[in-house]
Amino acid sequence: MPPKSSNKKNQATWYHCDKCGVHITSKSRDTHERICPIDEDKSGPAVDAEFVRSGALYTSSAQQRSFEVESLKDLPPKYANMLIFVSEGAMQLAEWHIGQQLVISPATQESGTLVRLAWPVSEQFLTTVFASTEDYKQNWTPLRGKSLRISALDSSQLYVAASVSLRQLNGSESSLEQQQLPDVAAVLKQDLINNIYCRHSELHLNFFNKPLTFRLESWRGVEECGVEDALARLSLAKSQQFVQITSATRLELLLSEEQAKPEPEQKLTKAKIGGLDKEIQLVEESMDYALGYRPLPKGIKVSRGLLLYGASGCGKSLVCEAMCAAAQARDSKVQLIRINSGEIYSKFLGETEQKLAAHFERAYAHYPHPTLLLLEDVHTLCPKQDAGSDLVKRVSLAMLSLLDQLSSGSRPESSRTFLLATSSQIDALHPSIRRAGRLDCELELGAPAPAARQQILHCLLQPLQHNIQESELEQIASITHGYVGADLANLVYTATLATLKAEARALELRDLQSALTQVKPSAMREVLIESPNVRWSDIGGQAELRLALQQAIEWPLLHADKFQRLGIKPPRGVLMFGPPGCSKTMIAKALATESQLNFLSIKGPELFSMWVGESERAVREVFRKARQVAPAIVFFDEIDAIGGERAEGSTSGSSVKERVLTQLLTELDGVEALHNVTIVAATNRPDMIDKALLRPGRIDRVCYVGLPEPEARREILHIKLRAMPLAENVVDIVDRLVTLTAGYSGAEIQAVCHEAALSALEQSFEAEAVHWRHFEAALQMVQPRTSPELLRLYQEYIKK
Repeated sequence: MPPKSSNKKNQATWYHCDKCGVHITSKSRDTHERICPIDEDKSGPAVDAEFVRSGALYTSSAQQRSFEVESLKDLPPKYANMLIFVSEGAMQLAEWHIGQQLVISPATQESGTLVRLAWPVSEQFLTTVFASTEDYKQNWTPLRGKSLRISALDSSQLYVAASVSLRQLNGSESSLEQQQLPDVAAVLKQDLINNIYCRHSELHLNFFNKPLTFRLESWRGVEECGVEDALARLSLAKSQQFVQITSATRLELLLSEEQAKPEPEQKLTKAKIGGLDKEIQLVEESMDYALGYRPLPKGIKVSRGLLLYGASGCGKSLVCEAMCAAAQARDSKVQLIRINSGEIYSKFLGETEQKLAAHFERAYAHYPHPTLLLLEDVHTLCPKQDAGSDLVKRVSLAMLSLLDQLSSGSRPESSRTFLLATSSQIDALHPSIRRAGRLDCELELGAPAPAARQQILHCLLQPLQHNIQESELEQIASITHGYVGADLANLVYTATLATLKAEARALELRDLQSALTQVKPSAMREVLIESPNVRWSDIGGQAELRLALQQAIEWPLLHADKFQRLGIKPPRGVLMFGPPGCSKTMIAKALATESQLNFLSIKGPELFSMWVGESERAVREVFRKARQVAPAIVFFDEIDAIGGERAEGSTSGSSVKERVLTQLLTELDGVEALHNVTIVAATNRPDMIDKALLRPGRIDRVCYVGLPEPEARREILHIKLRAMPLAENVVDIVDRLVTLTAGYSGAEIQAVCHEAALSALEQSFEAEAVHWRHFEAALQMVQPRTSPELLRLYQEYIKK
């Protein structure tokens, strides 16, 4: 029989079938006769059947939509996502009221079940239900295209959760770390309060633009206070249970199953860090006293902050990780809090300071168990006051206040807290943070010495297959000046890649030597020049000067024990003076190549600046870099430009040039001594150099580089004519040129050879050899330019 109209109000839209006991829509009347009667336990063979029966709505029409409801216009999106929009007629037939808790689940299974609050919409939608756009995209995926059963939630199936366990489902790209879980739980709980879930429900969160998904694993209700309550809940009837999260519910977040699996992780220990044994021992002692592992005599104040600073790649982060591993090995209850300075800043007023303070509050809340705070790049949180915006200044003041609170003892919980901070830009750090009571302990990690580099290489090669002897390792360590730990790790990595590209053999010495041409020391990237590739064999004559430079630079490094035994100090600096073109600069290049030392080439005028104080700062920066990458050579070309003699009676600092000279004198022989840094200077006018620059202890060796003697000219000509095809006998040409080039400098002799070759090409591009006539023409074009007056000046200077 055809279904009857349910009532007059819904006469045009809803009809009641007496045979099935269901309410159907008018458009479903024709199809209903084919499936009538509908099974009582399920929706029947037609999954598209949509009807209302026994307080439940069966529908397969679920859509997303943003409703412009007057009463909901000011409702935040968080609460709009908790609603399901149902037509007024369906709510009336199912006997639901506004705001009633409804269970939405597939008609044939329970997976993907949601609980939402009922909200009426226009009657024209009939059996179609709607969810907010955000809610539909995140949570309705398992329900799309399925026949749904929507019914009121039975209060006997609802429990209030005392604690809930959630497991992360995201892949590795959004995986969390253990130390992030408390922060995520605090944010997630704000979104979950008053929501209702069942077991295996999926929960979604946007955590600082990182989408996270969690699955509800288990819960414990507040009713489970005893055995009787637990037994009362046991039932043979299979019914789904729901749990409501309140402000008192405690959230327990679990890592993803892949992360939760125990992996044979190689923890970084102190033994795996080379070249920093002394520094690690000092940091560990400070940490042990601050965390209470070592007792101190009564009355001695414990330092609760330590600053590690140094160039990038020197091992600051490795020391921090080693301290974390050491603390966890000593005490399993120790708490590690890593403060990421980049994630602290927020665009909202006051939120940055709150985030920073929250990390310290977490440390205090862990009392009486110890807490180790790690803060890398502290200069980004507490820079100098003259740099940065008002936000940066507020954060700096907040950081200083937290450090005062940590060290003052105003909070008893701070008695087992230790802050380990790092910085690669110590000059950019706020000076106040380094005073007593804050980060009062400082430790510099500089570029490693040769012995430390050997230890680092030994640690890096230990897990690898190699055929490198300890003596060969010492050889590599001795020539890698300026290489920090990160550079040495990159060196070993580059060498290992070469073995893999070949035949996957064991690492050998030649692989490391080849990698040295590709990996440059990071400590020298700002000032390192390319290797000039000039050898002593490329310079003719100058044997006495070569010996003087070797005595000043190479001997103290190769035979340091002998210098120490005799109680002598190596020369601090060497000055080369002489006519232009006599190979002073070329000798400096050969010295850099042969000695394999770091070579800083400084041109005098490039140190001057129009800004007050910048010129002096440039000088300080040169010597700071030289100390950092020692042993090193600092070569001042045309030093008379900056070391010119000061006028008599002039006041100190009356000109930029005099201030630069004063700064140079201070750096050469000031309070901060130079170790393994040698000054090599060159000039054409030694008489113009200030006398204070040439006293013993500064530039204390003066070498005259004069015009080449006949034997020196012969060596120069042999070197220059080595690659030149000559038509006549080489010996005859060299003998003639030695005689005719008296008074020529080395550069002028090279110009003669160059012009002779060009003369041969001028006559014919097919010329295959250079004849004597070409040299005669070159001698006419290139004349000696060193004046006798300049030579007399040098002779008088030598006599003085």
